[in-house]
Parts: sequence; C-alpha cells; structure tokens
Amino acid sequence: MNSRAYRRWAGALPLLAIAAASLAQDDSRDGEEPPALSVIPVQGNVYLIAGAGGNIAVQTGDDGVLVVDTGLPENAERVLAAIRTLSDRPIRFVVNTHVHPDHTGGNGTIGAAGTNEGFRDALRSEPVVPIYAHETVLHRLSGAIEDPIDLPVRSWPIDTYHVDKFDMYFNGESIQLRHQPNAHTDGDSIVWFRRSDVIATGDVYLTTSYPFIDVARGGSLQGIIDALNELLDLMIPDRNEEGGTLAISGHGAISDEYEVVNYRDMLTIIRDRIVALIDMGMTPEQVKAAQPTFDYDGRYGIDSTLWSTERFIETIYEEYAE
Repeated sequence: MNSRAYRRWAGALPLLAIAAASLAQDDSRDGEEPPALSVIPVQGNVYLIAGAGGNIAVQTGDDGVLVVDTGLPENAERVLAAIRTLSDRPIRFVVNTHVHPDHTGGNGTIGAAGTNEGFRDALRSEPVVPIYAHETVLHRLSGAIEDPIDLPVRSWPIDTYHVDKFDMYFNGESIQLRHQPNAHTDGDSIVWFRRSDVIATGDVYLTTSYPFIDVARGGSLQGIIDALNELLDLMIPDRNEEGGTLAISGHGAISDEYEVVNYRDMLTIIRDRIVALIDMGMTPEQVKAAQPTFDYDGRYGIDSTLWSTERFIETIYEEYAE
C-alpha cells in the first residue's frame, strides 16, 4: 500500500480523543465491544496500532519489540494481542511521547508482559521493561510536579532523559528521542526510527483536529509550531513530494512531509491572524466572532467536551495577548 492509500484509509478512522490524563474516556459504548484495533505496516520494521487511544508505534526485529506509547489502560490487553500478531519476540522497551493516559495508560500491563533481563529495575517492586520518556513525564507522574494524573509506580517511565536528544540502538536501527519543549505539553518527545525513516510524533502533530494545547502542563502553540519545524527538518520526501519519511501522528493518519507542511502552515496562518486581531485591540469575544479559523474548520474543527475550536482560539489569544 502506498503513502496516499495509507492516508486515505487512516483519514477515515473516527476521531480519537485528544485528552489530558484526567479527561481520557473509555472507548466502549453502552456495554458494546469496542471496535477492533487496526495493525498497519508503515515502512521498514515499524508498524502502527490504531484504536487503543493514541496511536501506537511498534518496531520489531531479532532483538525483540520496542513500543512507542501504550494507549488507554482498558485497551492494554488488546494492544498486547495486536503486538503478538507482529512478533513473538519479547517486548524489551517502551517509550512514551508525553504524559497523557491515552498514550501512557497501558504502560503497566505492557511493561509487565515484557522482559527486563539485563536491565536495572531499582524502583519497581516487580519486573517490567524499561520505560523511556523525557524526565518531565516522570516528574508529573511521580508528583515531583503537582499534577492530578495518577498512575501506579509500575507505569512510571523511570528511564528518562533531560537533554535535547537521547540515542538508542535496537534491532539494528538507530533511534532518537528528541525533546520538544512547551509544545503539546512540557514533556513531549518525537521518536525517529532512522533506518525505517519513520517518526512517531505523539500529539505535537494530529490529522484529526486542531491541536490540543495543554497549557496547564506547559503547552503552547508556538512550541507546537517549533516542534513541527523540527519534524520537517527530519523529513525528506520521495518523488513528487510523496512518500519518503513518514510521520505516525498522535491521532489519525500516517503522513508524509506534504501533510505536515500543510498542518504547520495552517497553524502559522491562524496564529498570525489572531495576533493581527489582538494588535487591533479586539477582545477574545470579538476575535472569536471574526472566525479566524473559518476556512480550516471543515477539516480540523472540533466541538467536544474535551476540546473545541472556540477553546483553541481562546488559548491562542491568551498566549499572544500577554
């Protein structure tokens, strides 16, 4: 399947929650069985598991399995079953792109199902695989930074990094975790599989809606735009701007550089419109009445209890009116 077919398929997926930890919702409805998870080959030895909350990236090989994000806790067993359709090798590493439970909720279950043979486990009471993330994710989950998120110790990413980039090597592939400060949150990482030419973006990039800017956890629109610019620095298209480096979005479709450029440009245009209206002395209500997102609402507009286009505009106003 080519990249255009991937996007067409994934773009038909229902809107997934873009939730902070305290906002995550069960994906079952009225006692019905939740929809089946989708397992999609991306390229190289990287796969996408969709439907468990946030998108999950899985890298497989002779050394074992590496999992980027783990979905909502109630879906963890189904995620494990999906992983087993890809490889019977042990799960060796888990990486979290940020703190929200639609990306970290399955840490405990999936970590306990793997093996940490040859790795330290100083703080946990039972064997689990190393879970990697930026140190701010651990600070929030452990209470070092006050936060209502509450995951058990076995779900914490104790193997953290605090620098701009953290290097790994697994299954014959160089992997980089790159911190994106004050973007979707203050602890975002993008995960770059260099040989497969795939990047797991977490929620700094979505194809389903305007981005959820978690201001309470250090998020900002400017940080998201900066993260998208760094993401684009890593992406190289194939012929006719199609294919090449592929990005696994936090929610929604697999994308190539062209889609990420469009998303970055859309956010930049909306930001500049709102800043211009602020400079004209408009109030938040006047800015919303001016509809600075109107021509993009058909594609990215959102109206839910978790996030809305109106709240998106208000958040940008608050960021740039200071």
